[in-house]
Amino acid sequence: MASSSQIKALLNSYADQDNDRFFAVALQVAAKEAQRGHHKVARDIRSLVEKLQHSQSQADKSQQPEQPTPLVTPQGELEELLEQLTPAVRRNELVLPEQVSSRIDGVIHEQRQKAKLAQYGLLPSRKLLLAGPPGTGKTMTASVLATELQLPLYTVRLDGLVTRYLGETASKLRKIFDQIAATRAIYLFDEFDAIGGERAQSNDVGEIRRVLNSFLQFLEKDTSESLIVAATNHPDLLDKALYRRFDQIIQYPMPDTREIEKLIQNRLVAFSLEQLNLSEAAKAAKGLSPADVTRCCEEAAKTSVLNGHPVNTQRLVEAFQERNTHR
Repeated sequence: MASSSQIKALLNSYADQDNDRFFAVALQVAAKEAQRGHHKVARDIRSLVEKLQHSQSQADKSQQPEQPTPLVTPQGELEELLEQLTPAVRRNELVLPEQVSSRIDGVIHEQRQKAKLAQYGLLPSRKLLLAGPPGTGKTMTASVLATELQLPLYTVRLDGLVTRYLGETASKLRKIFDQIAATRAIYLFDEFDAIGGERAQSNDVGEIRRVLNSFLQFLEKDTSESLIVAATNHPDLLDKALYRRFDQIIQYPMPDTREIEKLIQNRLVAFSLEQLNLSEAAKAAKGLSPADVTRCCEEAAKTSVLNGHPVNTQRLVEAFQERNTHR
């Protein structure tokens, strides 16, 4: 039998999730049993340890980050339809409300564990509709997904997609979805309401209605491994049939004062904030989007650098107030 110290060591290593120590102690117990002539017990313990080590090895492999998907520069007509972007936003740079953050983290986790989900016949979320006011982080989210999942990022060029010629836009849309199937990446449909608007609107042109119908069909039939991200500032304008085609619909609200404080700290991380009252500054920024807060911080920082003084509360509050008057 295992000694009391070995039992404690097994329990402690289990609690600490220290698998190497757990296996080492278990093998010590097996060796002790073999010395006592309990060879069958020793063999059973060693067999269980080997089985657990193999399972742990397979789990570690499935959790390893995937190799970055090679960049594929759009060629031919796709050059007019897709713009290749360089994702440079890390997850910790994106300041969002907790309920939004948890959903974005969930998407990333599901994508990283897609092989594990597949064992149970499950698929990770990959068709996302992001809705909220301008500047709340929707486009940045697409960049974060690309950075964290090491995938290329392409944004769909609506000016190249929508034409006045009958059927041409749908044909171009098909080419985009062919690319989505051929190259795993993040595909961003920004200002999505331009093609996803309500089909019943009386002022809607026939070609746009046909584009929306085509998009609905392509999106529903798409079974690729790419992530399709649609972002809109006007969810109220979207056709209701769109909602059931997306795996997740994520609403982006305006930031509260706590989130504004975090945005200020993130953008001014290189500066001394000893003369800055974060709470007072954040209250002055109430009602501004994260993008507006960041721009105001940059303006205050430039003034600080050029005048040779630390960033202070008054200058930042003035920048926020000025931005609020022009909203």
